Amino acid sequence: MKKARYTEDQMVKILREADQSPVSQVAKKHGVSEATIYAWRKRYGDLEVNDVRRLKQLEQENARLKKLVAERDLEIEVMKEVSRKKW
Repeated sequence: MKKARYTEDQMVKILREADQSPVSQVAKKHGVSEATIYAWRKRYGDLEVNDVRRLKQLEQENARLKKLVAERDLEIEVMKEVSRKKW
């Protein structure tokens, strides 16, 4: 997977700068396209740096919990399969 060039914190700072100045100037200054800034704005919108950190933490926790649920479902299916068999 491709590693991001900018961290979420940096993206939010660039977005706040783009709120004050024209997007084309900010994009040129930081070496990104205007489309990239608009994509970041779509994802991070009005979030601040602390909000982005919390969002990232929640996404990681959610992924971990989804993995646990998937493993638990697999264990349940295996137990059902074992209980169906007549020994």
